[in-house]
Amino acid sequence: MARAQSRKQSKGGDSAEIGRAAKMLRAGRLVAFPTETVYGLGANALDAAAVERIYAAKGRPATSPLIVHVASVEMAQSLVAEWPEAAERLAQQFWPGPLTLVLKKRLAIAGAARDTIPDIVTAGLSTVGLRMPAHPMALAVIRAAGVPLAAPSANRFTELSPTTAEHVRMGLGEEVDLIIDGGACEVGIESTVLSLAEGCPMLLRPGGISRGQLEAVVGPIAEAQEVRAGAHPSPGMHPRHYSPRTNLYLVTKGDLRDGLLSGGRGEGIYLQHRHPLKHRQVGITIHQMPQRAGDYAAVLYDALHQADQGNYSWIAIDLPPNEPEWEAVHDRLKRAATK
Repeated sequence: MARAQSRKQSKGGDSAEIGRAAKMLRAGRLVAFPTETVYGLGANALDAAAVERIYAAKGRPATSPLIVHVASVEMAQSLVAEWPEAAERLAQQFWPGPLTLVLKKRLAIAGAARDTIPDIVTAGLSTVGLRMPAHPMALAVIRAAGVPLAAPSANRFTELSPTTAEHVRMGLGEEVDLIIDGGACEVGIESTVLSLAEGCPMLLRPGGISRGQLEAVVGPIAEAQEVRAGAHPSPGMHPRHYSPRTNLYLVTKGDLRDGLLSGGRGEGIYLQHRHPLKHRQVGITIHQMPQRAGDYAAVLYDALHQADQGNYSWIAIDLPPNEPEWEAVHDRLKRAATK
C-alpha cells in the first residue's frame, strides 16, 4: 500500500538533501534521519538550545541522556576525557555499527566550551554515550554538518521506535524540521549500550551487538543495576518503553490466560513465533514472525506499528525462546508490555 509523504519528508538522501540537512542542523533545527538500528531525531550535540528541542519534541524527561552520533573515531575521541584501550578494540571490531560506548566526557575548559558536550545531552552525568552508525546517510549527514549529533529515536518518549520515515511522520509530525527517508532500518532495534566508564565493562542495554560478541573482545561484562531515582546511565532503562498504544500481552507457548479472550475484549492480533494458539477463537488475526532472532528484531517494531494502525483491541506476542541471541528482543518485549 502506498504511503503519503510529508511535505518535509525527502526521499533518497542525495548530496543536495544531505547539504540541506547539514545546514539545518548547524542552525539548531531538528532532522530525522535513518540509521541501521532505528530512525534518529538529530540535533547538534554541541548546541544546548537545539538539544532542548529534542527533549520538548519527544516529551522526554531530563533524566534520560541522549546518545551522541559521530562519523569517526577521531570525532569520538575529541569528546571524551580518555579513550581506553577497550574502547579502541571495540571500535575497531564494531564501528560503524549498533554499539554505543559510554565513556567519561571531556570537561569544558576556558575558551573551549563550544567543543564540549553540554550537560543537557548527558542528563547532568559525567559520562557520554557515543556511537558511529553503520548507515551511509547517517554518516553523510554527520560529516556534512561537521558536528556530532545527539540523536535519540525519533518518536514520543516510551512509544514505539520508528524503523521507517513514515513511522516518524506519524509519531512526531510537525515537530521535525526535516525527515530524510532512507527506507526501512536493517537492524530494527536500538544499539547495544556498554559502559567503559568504571572498571569492569557494564551492559546497560542489550541490542544489535550481543553480549557474547562483546565478551569475546573485552572479557566478562557486569550487569547494570536498576536505577530508582535520578538520571539513568543510558537510554532505554525506563521500566516502560518501546510501547504500542494498544494493550500488549506476552504469551507463553500459545496459552492466552487471564481472561484475555473473554469478557468482550474485542478483536486482537497474535504475533506468532513458534507456538500456535491453544484455544483459537473467532476475531483473532495471526501474524507470523520470523524464526531467527536477527530477522525477528528487524521487523518487530514495524509489526507493532501495523498492529496499532489496525485498531485492534489487544496485541498478544508469542514469547521467543529464552536464549542468549534473543536477549535484546526479550528486553524490548518486557518493557513494551509493562503497564
